[in-house]
Amino acid sequence: MLIKDSDGDKFEDSRSLIQELTFVDAQSELKKRDVVFEEVQMKTLGLTNIDNIYTNLALLLSDQCMHTIKAAVFSGPEKTTFKDRREFSGSILKQLSNVYDYVDIYNKNNAEFVGLERIDSRDYPEAAIREALLNALVHRDYSYSGSTLINIYSNRIEFVSIGGLVKSLTLNDLMLGISQPRNEKLAAIFYRLKLIESYGTGIIKIFDCYKKAINKPELKASENAFVISLPNLNEQSIKGIHKPNKGIPKPNDKTLLDYLD
Repeated sequence: MLIKDSDGDKFEDSRSLIQELTFVDAQSELKKRDVVFEEVQMKTLGLTNIDNIYTNLALLLSDQCMHTIKAAVFSGPEKTTFKDRREFSGSILKQLSNVYDYVDIYNKNNAEFVGLERIDSRDYPEAAIREALLNALVHRDYSYSGSTLINIYSNRIEFVSIGGLVKSLTLNDLMLGISQPRNEKLAAIFYRLKLIESYGTGIIKIFDCYKKAINKPELKASENAFVISLPNLNEQSIKGIHKPNKGIPKPNDKTLLDYLD
């Protein structure tokens, strides 16, 4: 169920309703990247407030994080037959790693021969998957309790995050590299972990991955959801699907409920 618990603009700074938090997975990920994660750093990063009370930002990084990512794999281009479905929980840093590995399983490799040379190409550019997944986690509205969705079809992958664009931003603004993080402190942590390089470059990188492709990624936005759709490069080649790129689609009237199972 889609439930908005509080004001999304203040979610990071608000007091977590759960104060018995542990950070086993977060500490593991931070240690891999040589980031110190002690009491002083927790306060500096915004995980605790001036009263040493855990914030919602701490909740997101904790093992007790209540937000999840739901991934579903379908046998065709529509939601008709399920091949697999998974729900990922725990610290969003753990979810990021586990979901990327899960999607990678379905990022198949296609081999073609040009003369005697074998050329391997994956269904989806790995960098595009990475940026789409990071975007779904960093910019979603966590004041809603619903899950982030990843739908894997035969011809595309959709990353569906709750919350439309930040107020006053448009899809064209994103293509120009303009970014206004909804979760600024969470974005700062991802930046410190070197998961994102700088604000506003993720969408541009995704489209750069498809520079030579016939079909381009699509962005869709409503008041409740933001969707990044990555086309399957090998599906286009195998089936001879050469639909002209129509550029950035305009926002439609779909809501998040249209993307739910």
